[in-house]
Amino acid sequence: MSKIRPAKVATVDELKAKVDATSSVLVTEYRGLTVAEISKIRRQLRTLGADYKVFKNTLVRRAVAGTSVEPMTPFLEGPTAIAFVDGDISAVAKALRDLAKGSPKLVLKGGVLDGKALSPKDIGALADLPSRDVLLAQIAGALASPLRTMAGLLKAVPQNFAYGLSALLDSQGGPVATPAADTAEPAAETPAGVEEAVSTASDDAATPVAEVEAEVEVPVTDTDADSEAPEGVASEPAE
Repeated sequence: MSKIRPAKVATVDELKAKVDATSSVLVTEYRGLTVAEISKIRRQLRTLGADYKVFKNTLVRRAVAGTSVEPMTPFLEGPTAIAFVDGDISAVAKALRDLAKGSPKLVLKGGVLDGKALSPKDIGALADLPSRDVLLAQIAGALASPLRTMAGLLKAVPQNFAYGLSALLDSQGGPVATPAADTAEPAAETPAGVEEAVSTASDDAATPVAEVEAEVEVPVTDTDADSEAPEGVASEPAE
């Protein structure tokens, strides 16, 4: 009796450690399966992140009491093997369903996902889901698609504007060059009187001094030519 009890305690401790490491389990009945067949299932599920082991139902009930996987208790009837899932539960459910198709002795009884019990129908629905990697790729594609569309629209806006502007100019005969004379500011008009005065002054300024002096006649009076020297002053003899 003392030899059996420590083994049971060790098994319960092992189960509790597995329960603490995951919140998802799938319960199967393995009645009629050979040790080799069970080992094959275990190896295949291990590659998907699941640990598939056979335990006594009484020990499993004791280990899962008060834990997140306690809803699996009703499935603990008959020869039971449990897959403790630490990876993609949909991939494990798909693998178990495919194995059950090849070996009718393997029966999916139920399971637990995030504290909620799963029926065999629920496990079938999980098996139909894409894998985690495929779902992530689909989500990433769905998020990236609007961003690519927006980037394309932003790129098309200046292009379409340029094309529209070019078409508008072409429809109007192309760009019209503005004459240089039109762009120059008109010269301010000079009043008539000021313009005449400026013209006259300019003409006068251009006339040589000699001509001006020639045109000015100095009048010679008779008194200047015939004036006699005053008395007492001898006139200078003419040379």
